[in-house]
Amino acid sequence: EKEERMNELQNRLENKEERLLQLETVLQRQDSIVTALRDKVSEALFGFEGEGLTVEQKDGKVYLSLEEKLLFESGSWQVENRGREAITKIAQVLEKNPDIHVMIEGHTDNVPYRGSGQIKDNWDLSVKRATSIVRIIINKSKVDPARLTAAGRSKYVPLATNDTAEGRRKNRRTEIILTPDLSELF
Repeated sequence: EKEERMNELQNRLENKEERLLQLETVLQRQDSIVTALRDKVSEALFGFEGEGLTVEQKDGKVYLSLEEKLLFESGSWQVENRGREAITKIAQVLEKNPDIHVMIEGHTDNVPYRGSGQIKDNWDLSVKRATSIVRIIINKSKVDPARLTAAGRSKYVPLATNDTAEGRRKNRRTEIILTPDLSELF
């Protein structure tokens, strides 16, 4: 009876070890997919990284952070020419990688929006900036719009304190979050 119990426990242990190896393989594959995506994006955007664009890999995703100065005039949602170039290059990478889901998040500092017209506050501005980028991607590529999500975060997810000009500058950004579809791995 003890020997039978030991054999059962040994089988369970072997099954768990096998499952653990499978999970490690899936995680390594996921990491390699995300790393390859980050490398493709960095290569496509070579030359922009010193102009207010950073590319970072974290939490199984690729984060592109574009400072306001690369994309917009203060208080505006019209993308400037150099920003259009960067977004067009991102769209080209997305076009070649159809399994990537894209979240575009607009962020502001905490200084109240003082414009007039259709934009009422920083939240409106952050959303309008995100949708401006979505429209460029759709118009400059064959990326399926169903893969794109525009979101406004306003002042609520700051990178730095809003108590200094430098902190406010860092907080005025647009983040493009690229998430590979990893369902087939799982």
